[in-house]
Amino acid sequence: MNSAPVAPFGRLLPAMATAFKDDGSVDLDGTARIAAHLVENGSDGVVVSGTTGESPTTTVEEDAQILAAVKDAVGDRATIIAGVGTNATHHSVELARNAAKVGVDGVLLVTPYYNKPSPAGVQHHFRSVIDATDLPVMLYDVPGRTGLTIDMETYARAIESDKVVAVKDAHGDMVRVTRLVDMGYAVYSGDDVATLSFLAHGGCGLVSVVAHAAARPLATMIDTFLAGDHPGALEIFRRLVPAFDAVMGVTNYGATTAKGALQLQGILDNRNVRGPLVPLDEAEHEALRAGLTAAGLI
Repeated sequence: MNSAPVAPFGRLLPAMATAFKDDGSVDLDGTARIAAHLVENGSDGVVVSGTTGESPTTTVEEDAQILAAVKDAVGDRATIIAGVGTNATHHSVELARNAAKVGVDGVLLVTPYYNKPSPAGVQHHFRSVIDATDLPVMLYDVPGRTGLTIDMETYARAIESDKVVAVKDAHGDMVRVTRLVDMGYAVYSGDDVATLSFLAHGGCGLVSVVAHAAARPLATMIDTFLAGDHPGALEIFRRLVPAFDAVMGVTNYGATTAKGALQLQGILDNRNVRGPLVPLDEAEHEALRAGLTAAGLI
């Protein structure tokens, strides 16, 4: 049997939510509780200040405070990846340098969103951030949110740096996955429901939203698949389908459903988000509860 693909940051990395108080300020204690909950329930690390962490709404100062709180909570037992992707190169460079000062294990770098640069512009953006620190880099391709797909030439140029080690792929093209693996990338699924497909095509793990409610079974599913028990992994997947539907299958998903799940588990006492997001309403929250209950998670 072939050995499992290398996973430089661990196999299960939740895209972690950021807690907010009722007045809209960052709840650092609540954020630390989220990180501890995720790690204590099977996660190898956490991705902080990504989309699920509502990074477009947090300031540079808040991002540093959030990272420090998470590092204090779990830094000695899990990897910490700092989201530094923005649509302004100088801003991403500043976030990467601040993350290095905190002492994280790597950065997540998404393609610039909204302004839709050319491939040359994407390469310039990536190179500027890669060169700003000595931290390992996970690129992030999510065309559904950025309006832009990383082309294969950009991938080839980026991995010329030994600091670029991984990609979170939410593109979902399995041919691209195999090509990225052949290039030398550790490829993480950026979509919970596609995890087994990614693993079957050489992927190494998952950056997850559903892990806020299902870290332990997701970690077990990945380990089971990589151990060669594919039917066993598929059975775990089938049991989790109601949770996938409840967390990811609604329009208002992501940070909102992650925080709803954390509230249902008693990790948070609210499900506050920052605008333009709005929290789950009562009907949505009850639908989430039903899905997690059907999956045996609460």
